[in-house]
Amino acid sequence: MNIAIIPARGGSKRIHRKNIKSFCGNPIITWSINAAKESGLFDRVIVSTDDAEIAKVAKNWGADVPFIRPQELSNDFAGTTKVIAHATQWALNEGLDLQAVCCIYATAPLIQSVDLKKGLLKLYSGNWDYAFSVSELNESVFRAFKLTEAGGIDKLFPEYESTRTQDLPTAYQDAGQFYWGRPDAWANERLIFSQNSIPVLLPKWRVQDIDNWDDWLKAEKIFKELQRENNVN
Repeated sequence: MNIAIIPARGGSKRIHRKNIKSFCGNPIITWSINAAKESGLFDRVIVSTDDAEIAKVAKNWGADVPFIRPQELSNDFAGTTKVIAHATQWALNEGLDLQAVCCIYATAPLIQSVDLKKGLLKLYSGNWDYAFSVSELNESVFRAFKLTEAGGIDKLFPEYESTRTQDLPTAYQDAGQFYWGRPDAWANERLIFSQNSIPVLLPKWRVQDIDNWDDWLKAEKIFKELQRENNVN
């Protein structure tokens, strides 16, 4: 069986109660729950949280909250891999016959069912630990520079000083939407960003981190455009 795990802790420093804040009419986590359910890929959609209100919202929207996340995995320093490892191990201890586990972020309202399906196919296309969403960087990192102690600048990649922009390597970034993984990879906390992972390329315009209020407003605009396109089609 396949399960989706949505990590959603109660604390949020930059956007208060971000995981259940209203986004285009619904708590933002509900869009991730809906995408997982609509994909038809998952036997269970589980929310890992330490927060009673988040748990209530998740259950109201059809997700399972079979455990409360331990406090040591609910602080600012708890990484996603450890959180999903904990949930995966819980499922294995329950005797669930896991084939694949997908981490879906609670603040990924732009996620599309079709991309989740592509991700699962990618995971099974070879001996991969993970398949996760990526997008091309908007600006070439190879043109970036850093500030020096003297107050000047220094190229990060001086070897590309004379290379034409169109000839620079293409750089990619984590799109922050979903991470398919094999149960043993999660349970053993193997690295996601490694040569044992395969990317699922998403278009740049459909990717938006939500770390501050400006990000939130941009994501809502993109979301509304996606809704409009879906209604037309």
